[in-house]
Amino acid sequence: MIDAQLVHTSKLENAIDELQWVFRCRHGDETALGHLVSRHRNRLIRTATNLLRDRHEAEDVAQESFLKAFREINRLRDDRAFSGYLYRICVRLCMDRLRLKKAEPAEFDSVQQHEGRHIENKVVIEKCLDQLPADLRTTLVLREIEQLSYEEVAETMAVPIGTVRSRLHTARDKFRRLWVEAVGE
Repeated sequence: MIDAQLVHTSKLENAIDELQWVFRCRHGDETALGHLVSRHRNRLIRTATNLLRDRHEAEDVAQESFLKAFREINRLRDDRAFSGYLYRICVRLCMDRLRLKKAEPAEFDSVQQHEGRHIENKVVIEKCLDQLPADLRTTLVLREIEQLSYEEVAETMAVPIGTVRSRLHTARDKFRRLWVEAVGE
């Protein structure tokens, strides 16, 4: 019980800190801007990398997300978290880029049983994710890799929670079938 209270208190303190940094950023404080960037940069790049499957493109999207977020920071309502606002921008930019790319089917090589299994599994996971449609991949990545709640995924993708649940079910099912096809398990 005490651990849950500490976690809740820590989250509340982080939210209050973030509100203060956003307030200061709105008033031209570049230190606040730098703090918000350093606080969210790594996770934003990781999220974009998981969605786009390309680290360099993910860094571009992260930078573009920050620029757009700070340019339009006055649009952020006071009752909304900056992090959610920023991740929504990032996911939308990733989705736009994914729509522009044509789906290229990945060829699977059979996975060999030996000591490099972990690396091979990672490669197969990436190939399986690449084969999912953008909306399913995004839902799966945000929920399973980024560990966002259903509500956070729904808010980030601007869809109802029921849509998130449906997409997640479909994504897991398709991913499972692709995995079995690739590794024969």
